[in-house]
Amino acid sequence: MNIFITGGAGYIGSTAAETLLEAGHHVTVFDSLVTGHRAAVPAGAEFVHADLGDAAALRTALAAQPYDAVMHFAAFIEAGESMKDPGKYFRNNLSHSLGLIELAVQAGVKRFVLSSTAAVYQSSDEPLSEDSPLGPTNVYGQTKLMIEQALEWYRRIHGLHYAALRYFNAAGALPHRGEAHQPESHLIPLTLQVPLGKREQIYIFGTDYPTPDGTCIRDYIHIQDLISAHLLALDALEERDCLIYNLGNGAGYSVRQVIETAREVTGHPIPAVETPRRPGDPPRLVASSERIRRELGWQPQIPDLKAIIASAWAWHRTHPQGYAED
Repeated sequence: MNIFITGGAGYIGSTAAETLLEAGHHVTVFDSLVTGHRAAVPAGAEFVHADLGDAAALRTALAAQPYDAVMHFAAFIEAGESMKDPGKYFRNNLSHSLGLIELAVQAGVKRFVLSSTAAVYQSSDEPLSEDSPLGPTNVYGQTKLMIEQALEWYRRIHGLHYAALRYFNAAGALPHRGEAHQPESHLIPLTLQVPLGKREQIYIFGTDYPTPDGTCIRDYIHIQDLISAHLLALDALEERDCLIYNLGNGAGYSVRQVIETAREVTGHPIPAVETPRRPGDPPRLVASSERIRRELGWQPQIPDLKAIIASAWAWHRTHPQGYAED
């Protein structure tokens, strides 16, 4: 297949691009490099350096050749920031995504895979299924939900087949591909910066949540398992016109558990400092992925938190400056 990947210079998008190339597909990466890295774009992929909000550049890129599918990973992803600067998220995540969907349909693209999030749901003490009540607690989650809703209308009106894959925390690394956000805000890479000597301690935001140890609980999914689910969904869209799946291991880990596991993996004490809550952080988000397991046969190969963190630690030790050294 010929695949158009937005955000293909980022953590998840570049891993998807590499996996598709290895499977024999043709890939074009469209990325502004605002948060992505040129060195992360895999060899063999065509690269278009442009912003998703540049309608002319996007139209030209989509019209340059016939594409079988769009895989959309380009988005701002910081829940806390979205509560401080909602306009940034509505413009980039929602408005620019709507432009992408419209231009993709005009270009004759038949399949669309959206990188969505479990943040579209209300917080719950039970694992979230696809039928769980929706109710984002932050603007980031709201923008993803609105894109999903737009895709459903494009399915009804234009026959666009789409998949929305809702996951919360992609984590871990492959030997040559890891997590390197600038600035970094994700718990696992931030925690690993302490034994790397890049920060003195890790901060725990909120210790009074209604959870066993008072800290937020999240699901973590290894990047390799995440991408395998995207490829299964992409293939399934040939026969199915709409897929909405949760992706997760079904096991929630608290902030304290993640930090303690990182201590075990790295052998470093990793001092932790407790601070007040951040706005927009739900107490618990854990995804049940029973539906995609049952319908598409997806099965996580690296479900263990220790193995996930160990793979991230292996990459960060060999890439202490992320992609900058490449």
